[in-house]
Amino acid sequence: MPYLPAWAKLNLGLEVGAKRRDGYHEIKSVMQTVSLADRLLLEPQADHVSLEVTGADLPTDARNIAVQAAHLLRDRCRVRCGVHIKLIKRIPSAAGLGGGSADAAAVLSGLNRLWQLNLSQTDLISLAADLGSDVPFALLGGTALATGRGEVVSPLPALPHCCFVLVCPPVTISTTWAYAQLERMSARPDPSPSIDALLFGLEAGDLASIAANLANSFELVMAAHFPLIRDIKQKLLAAGALAASMSGSGPAVYGLFSDRNKAAAALSVFGSEVAVYVLEPVSRGAGQLVEE
Repeated sequence: MPYLPAWAKLNLGLEVGAKRRDGYHEIKSVMQTVSLADRLLLEPQADHVSLEVTGADLPTDARNIAVQAAHLLRDRCRVRCGVHIKLIKRIPSAAGLGGGSADAAAVLSGLNRLWQLNLSQTDLISLAADLGSDVPFALLGGTALATGRGEVVSPLPALPHCCFVLVCPPVTISTTWAYAQLERMSARPDPSPSIDALLFGLEAGDLASIAANLANSFELVMAAHFPLIRDIKQKLLAAGALAASMSGSGPAVYGLFSDRNKAAAALSVFGSEVAVYVLEPVSRGAGQLVEE
C-alpha cells in the first residue's frame, strides 16, 4: 500500500543567535533529511479530522501537529471533507530529529493532492511556517540552509557520498527547555568552526571539510546536563566517524562516515540501551508518495 514518508532531519550545523521581539531566536542551520521516516496514510472521511498513532504514545487530538496541519489546510482552503490520518511512528520523539515537523509537512503535502487543492510549493511552505519553524524545511527536504527562526529555507548542494550512524539515548529534551538553558549561560558557546565554513565545504563537495565544520550551539550546554551525549560522540569517533555532532537540541547524536561498512561496524559499539541506525542522506521532502 502506498504511504507518505516523513523523513527525519539532522542539523549539520546550528548557530543560535539573539532572541527576537516575537520570542523566537535567530538561527542559522544547515539541515539534511535522512532515511529514517515516519509513515502516514490519509483516508478520506466525511466531515472531520481524526488521527490514530502506532509506535509511540502521542496525543491524537489537536495537540498533535499532524492534526493541526490538517485543520489549518482545511480552514485556509475552506475544505468541507475530512480525513483520517494513520501515523506509524519510527522517528524518536523529542530527540532533535524533527519528527513532528516532518509529520505535519507530510500531511500538508498529502492533503494538497488528496483534496486536489493544487497549492504551489510556495503556498505550502507559507502554511508550514505557521505550524512550526522546522516544517518548511521538512517540506523541502534534501540539504538546505535555514535562517530567520528556521522558516526561511534555501536549497544547498547535495552532500557528497556518505552515510550516518545515528544514536538516540533514552532521554527526551524539550526544545523550549533547551533554549532556556542556553539563555541562562552568561557566555553562550558559539559553535566553532562557523556555518560559513560548512557552506564552503558543501559548495566544494569536500566531505573532509564538511566533517571538520559540523557544529551545534546546543551541544556543550546539553552535554553538561546529559554527559552520555559526550560519551556517545566519543564512541562514534573511536569507531571511525569522520566527525560527530548532536542534532537540534538533542539528545540524538550522529557520526558522519564515508564508508557504509565502517558505519555498520560501528553499530557493535553500542548496547541495547540506545537506539542506533545506519542512515543515508535523502534528497526529497516529506509527503512524496512511496509504494510499499
